[in-house]
Amino acid sequence: MSEEDFRIIPATKGSVQCLPGKKEPLEHCGLCIHCREFRIKGTFVKSPSLAYCTKCRVTDKVDLAQAEAVRCADRQGEGFHSITSLIG
Repeated sequence: MSEEDFRIIPATKGSVQCLPGKKEPLEHCGLCIHCREFRIKGTFVKSPSLAYCTKCRVTDKVDLAQAEAVRCADRQGEGFHSITSLIG
């Protein structure tokens, strides 16, 4: 995916407006198949949801309390989709 394929969703009070009329807590983003990165202090860091990606294998913890935005790959309007359904 190219940069224009991602949505940057601002984080406000620990949540993001994932879909119109649907807010999700940032903790859900950390487990969502669409979440790619969190912006913290102006820098994007990989999402913990990529821990099971064979290409990325991210294992670093993310301080979600500091998250300013989420880089999201959901372009179809599916909303939150837990990685647990894929790894369980």
